[in-house]
Amino acid sequence: MSSPEAHELAAVEAAIERFGQQPGPLLVVLHGVQDSLGYIPTAGIPRIAEALHLSRAEVHGVVTFYHYFRTHKPGRRVVQVCRAEACQARGGAALEAHAKSRLGVDFHETTTDGATTLEAVYCLGNCATGPAVRIDGRLHGAVTAERFDALLAAGESK
Repeated sequence: MSSPEAHELAAVEAAIERFGQQPGPLLVVLHGVQDSLGYIPTAGIPRIAEALHLSRAEVHGVVTFYHYFRTHKPGRRVVQVCRAEACQARGGAALEAHAKSRLGVDFHETTTDGATTLEAVYCLGNCATGPAVRIDGRLHGAVTAERFDALLAAGESK
């Protein structure tokens, strides 16, 4: 039986093998790893750096710069709240506060039961009907606190 870290490193190697020969491959490799695992394991950063002839700091800098990438396993559900200006102008700050309170976590944290990860994103492209959230890849607009709760409940009953 292989360890979780071995599984992570195998996913890193697979992404390097598949995308590492492309010009400027770092972002493509990182997307490949995250698509496979749901996150970029910190143990994989040195291997990605070595394979792409970059420093660990360069790889780490890209992983931490882009809010899309995460370095820990997400919850079974991922809830993303848009923090862009258009959503903020339509009540996004109140929705953020409600989401944090409802889930009992801050952005980029996962509930203690491992069920839900809350993430901040900066524009979901749904500006006309903000505030917007994306839950498990599905976009929702005009989200109020009440609608947020209903969306979570609907997902929990599946």
